[in-house]
Amino acid sequence: MATGSRTKAKTDGAEALKQVTYLASALKAPRITEAAGRLADHARDAGWTHEEYLAAVLDREVAARNASGAQLRIRAAGFGSRKTIEEFDWDAQPAVRQQIAALASGGFLTEARNVVLLGPPGTGKTHLATGLGIAAAHHGHRVLFATAVDWVTRLTDAHRAGRLPNELARLRRYGLIIVDEVGYLPFEQDAANLFFQLVSSRYEHASLILTSNLPFSGWGGVFGDQAVAAAMIDRVVHHADVLTLKGASYRLRNRGIDTLPSIRTQDTAD
Repeated sequence: MATGSRTKAKTDGAEALKQVTYLASALKAPRITEAAGRLADHARDAGWTHEEYLAAVLDREVAARNASGAQLRIRAAGFGSRKTIEEFDWDAQPAVRQQIAALASGGFLTEARNVVLLGPPGTGKTHLATGLGIAAAHHGHRVLFATAVDWVTRLTDAHRAGRLPNELARLRRYGLIIVDEVGYLPFEQDAANLFFQLVSSRYEHASLILTSNLPFSGWGGVFGDQAVAAAMIDRVVHHADVLTLKGASYRLRNRGIDTLPSIRTQDTAD
C-alpha cells in the first residue's frame, strides 16, 4: 500500500473511531470504543471481514458486561465473605470434589434442583455453599444468602407487615437462595411454618442450597414438629443433591483438639 493511501486509511479510521465513541456513549456501552480501537489495526492486518470485526468488538463488550453484572450480583447476594470453589481445601473433603465441580457448572439451577450440605461444624459447608452461589452469579443467576435464623426473621417481619405472599413471590424471582446453618438454633412453631412456606414456594420452581450440622433425622427437633420437618425434607430432597462432609473442624487443626462436644459425624440416611 502506498504511503498516501496508508495515511488516508489511518485518518479515515481515526474519524470512524470518533463516531464509534459517540455512538458507544449513546448506547451506554463505552467499552465498545476501547475494543474497537484496540482491534482495528489487527483486523486490517489480518484481513478480517466487517462482520468478523463487528462480532469481535461486540464479544468484548458482552464479556465485560457479564463480568460486571456478576460482580453486582455477588455484592447483592449478602455473602458473609467471598469464598470460591477454587479456594477450597480439597485435601480435607476429597469425596465430594467431583460432585461440587459438576454443581458449579450451574446445571442444577436450570432444573430447579436443590443442594444440601450436611456435616459437623468446620468441615466447609458454608464455604462450598458460598462458592456455589458465586459460581451461580457468574452464570447470570440472582442469588441471596443468609442464615436460617436470618431468613426466619425476614419472613416473620414480612408476615407481621401483611406482605408475606408478596415477599415469597419476590424471592421466587431469585434463581438461588442459600440457607446456612439449619439446625444451630431451634425454631418456634410459627417460625417453622414460615420456613416451610419458603421451601414450598420454591419447590420445582427455583433452587435452594441448605447447610446443616444435623442429619435429616434431627430436623424434627429444630422445627419443633416432626410432621412439618418431614414435609419440608420431602420437598427439599425430591430434586436434590445431598452431600455429606466428614472429618474434624478445620478451625481445630494444629490446636491439639480432635473433636467438639456433642458433635459426631452421622450418615445422611439417619
